[in-house]
Amino acid sequence: MNSRSAASIAPRLIAAIALGSALALGTTGCTFITHQATTNPYPASDGVPFDETGGDVVARNVFVVTTEDGEVGNLVGAFINEGAKTASVDIDVAGEQLSLRVPGEDRVSLGADKMPLRIENLDVKPGATVEVLIVSGDGEATPAQVPVLDGSLPQYADLVPAAEPIDATS
Repeated sequence: MNSRSAASIAPRLIAAIALGSALALGTTGCTFITHQATTNPYPASDGVPFDETGGDVVARNVFVVTTEDGEVGNLVGAFINEGAKTASVDIDVAGEQLSLRVPGEDRVSLGADKMPLRIENLDVKPGATVEVLIVSGDGEATPAQVPVLDGSLPQYADLVPAAEPIDATS
């Protein structure tokens, strides 16, 4: 018959639990203090989002596709009107003024549903960024650095601007 008392087993049990806990904490402790990259929000695309345009229109996946020399570009992106009325959008790309109208509670996708907006005299080579400001109302609008891409990726090959503007009326 075993004559060990509960008093002699308790310290060993406590020591075993403490050792097991320390071992588990020691082998997994890094995950308690390490920042997890999956918690960082980011645009899962090549373009940039615009949440602050001063009005009801927000923009998603905005980027520029340019010719090899960077002289001419096309502005690509989705413009979403969260308001009920049609909104005018003013876009400044490196000093070039562009405009767009977005119907109420609808979207305009430049480069998908509609032709991209042509930017003359861009003078920004692929691989760089260009400052873009999108304004859709009277509030504060925040500019952003937008990537300038070329047609080397197959999904952007059709978005490279032609040397001469295409006449949309013919």
